[in-house]
Amino acid sequence: MTDLELKKIAVRVRKGIIEGVYAGKSGHPGGSLSAADMMTYLYFEEMNIDPQNPDWSERDRFVLSKGHGAPAYYATLAIRGYFPVEDLKTLRHVGSYLQGHPCSQSTPGVDASSGSLGQGISVACGMAMSAKISKDSYRVYTMLGDGEIEEGEVWEAAMFAGFRKLDNLCVIVDNNGLQIDGPVDEVNSPYPIADKFRAFNFHVIEIDGHDFLQIKKALDEARETKGMPTAIIMKTVKGKGVSFMENAVGWHGKAPNEEEYKIAMKELCEAEDELCRM
Repeated sequence: MTDLELKKIAVRVRKGIIEGVYAGKSGHPGGSLSAADMMTYLYFEEMNIDPQNPDWSERDRFVLSKGHGAPAYYATLAIRGYFPVEDLKTLRHVGSYLQGHPCSQSTPGVDASSGSLGQGISVACGMAMSAKISKDSYRVYTMLGDGEIEEGEVWEAAMFAGFRKLDNLCVIVDNNGLQIDGPVDEVNSPYPIADKFRAFNFHVIEIDGHDFLQIKKALDEARETKGMPTAIIMKTVKGKGVSFMENAVGWHGKAPNEEEYKIAMKELCEAEDELCRM
């Protein structure tokens, strides 16, 4: 898939995020928008999956450790064909299978329930270890927030992954610099992130998380790395793609009103139109 094609899909994912959060009248748009490009690449290029057979035993696994980024997860899954895109408008509604945090029991394509921050990486480690024991070839990917890695369990899991040489595990940190209470380096700084993962015997790659060429190179390198897990630290912009949400901590966990929704969708539609003219 070309860089241009991936960019077009990423805009559609961002539109799905805004549609869902607006319809649900709650949710987390900021960190969903920052993760949209990586989610797009994982599901449309990187991972070995089959939307028509979500429980295929040989599929690659993905765990959204930062479970509040569910709007990005759902939009990606819908556009990839796991369920109707129209259902994104049921986000967080009573009775919907698209709740505020991912649930593997009800949502097609979701490999693990998540939302209790810090725990997803442990689940991913268990999946990767299981594959090693069973001699299965699938890979496991997990995405964490940079605020989330302030949780101690993250580093217990990292210690386990490094010690067990889980080279089928790829940990992705969405380093957008903001968490619910403010800048991560003012709340409880996780820096230097790369050095911490290296200390736990990870192969570490640092990239621009909005550059598909860098994303491709990093994931290719992760797949080729043997004898140790990989951590991709991707620098991103919280709220990426919607001007008034970018780098604004207030958009961590609130829904746009009608006027804001219209502005956001107008900007994304214009971005999509521009890509279609290229």
